[in-house]
Amino acid sequence: MTAVPGQRSPAAAAPAAAEQAAEEDLRGLFGQSIAVFAALTGPEHLLETANPAFFATIGEERAHVGLPLAELMPELADQGFLALLDQVFRTGEPYTGRDIQVMLGSGPQVREAFFDFTYEPRRDANGNVTGIRVLGVETTQVRHAQRLMAEHRALLEQIARQAPLTEVLDGMARCIENLAPGVLVSVLLADADARHLRHGAAPSLPDFYNKAIDGIATGEGVGSCGTAAHRRGPVIVTDIATDPFWDDFRDLADQAGLAACWSTPILARDGGLLGTFAMYHRTPRVPQDTDFALARLFAGTAALAIERHHIEQAKLAAETHARSANDELARVLLVERELRAEAEQRAAAAAELAAQMRAAAAAQAAAPHPEHCQLGGAAGCTAPAEIKIADSWGDAAWGCPAHVEEAILNVRSVFIASEELGGLAAYLNR
Repeated sequence: MTAVPGQRSPAAAAPAAAEQAAEEDLRGLFGQSIAVFAALTGPEHLLETANPAFFATIGEERAHVGLPLAELMPELADQGFLALLDQVFRTGEPYTGRDIQVMLGSGPQVREAFFDFTYEPRRDANGNVTGIRVLGVETTQVRHAQRLMAEHRALLEQIARQAPLTEVLDGMARCIENLAPGVLVSVLLADADARHLRHGAAPSLPDFYNKAIDGIATGEGVGSCGTAAHRRGPVIVTDIATDPFWDDFRDLADQAGLAACWSTPILARDGGLLGTFAMYHRTPRVPQDTDFALARLFAGTAALAIERHHIEQAKLAAETHARSANDELARVLLVERELRAEAEQRAAAAAELAAQMRAAAAAQAAAPHPEHCQLGGAAGCTAPAEIKIADSWGDAAWGCPAHVEEAILNVRSVFIASEELGGLAAYLNR
């Protein structure tokens, strides 16, 4: 039996019918699934059909069929995926990738995604490869969640063991930059008056840039961070080159190669300003939901670290003040003891002097009252003896008012010995 040209025999038509039925089954199966499905045809990989999840993944604005995948998604070429499609089409061998990174889109809309996917060859009735089926499941959220949990746990452990604030903030910045490739993170800390922002951490920004913005004021229109601090709310600048908030800093940002900046205020539990958390990009960029989630999570983590740091600083200041007060109290007590000892010594000396005076008075009490002055010295004095004087050494004498006055002027005190004059005895024997 001879086959009619252009017609297939029932035997030949059966595989083709099965193939078509399988395609329809796949379309039905993946029609409303979150898994991505696309059918490509020919060596140019023309997009024949795809489910809504596929178009949602690549962007609804690119929801077109009948175009080569290279034209629809040019970003795939430099990532090696078009070469893999060529390989599967050429060899007929399927390819499976696990947790593969894909950069989707371009310019401000580019985003990082991860997929488990399979390229399966499509065949005609003769077994020839006519196209490729793309089946995939996005694992981005799972992958990010796993990495995020691990990194966040490590940061919380740092905070719990009271690691230095600079170490925590620097580690946090590097963590986010690892989780979101292309992001450059900066953390600024608020002064006590909340009117200025100081450098906290920015491991990937140029030093000249960090120095230039260290100490910037908070206020409306002062870049992304100054404005976010002033508003106490997020400020999203997708293109620094055109945004008026960056008029005073545009040249600086251009010199540093920065094109977008999304800033989130870091707030204390009472609403007070602790600082700002900024995510920079080198190209104009619109934030995705994952970017907002990262900003909220790590702004909260930074707030925890900064508040913990403030508590520790206040505790150290209180301990330093207490030590200073204790040292001052100890010094006062020492001085008090020294003064008390000195006072006791003086009291003892005074008591001893008083005792000597009493002893001298007692020793002279029984001495007879002479008729004439005893203070005349070798020349003598015939004046009546009217006044008795004595010193603390026990020497005493009677004299006339003139000689008594002279003795007082020379001896200075009848009760205090004089090293130069030798006391009252030396005066009597002059």
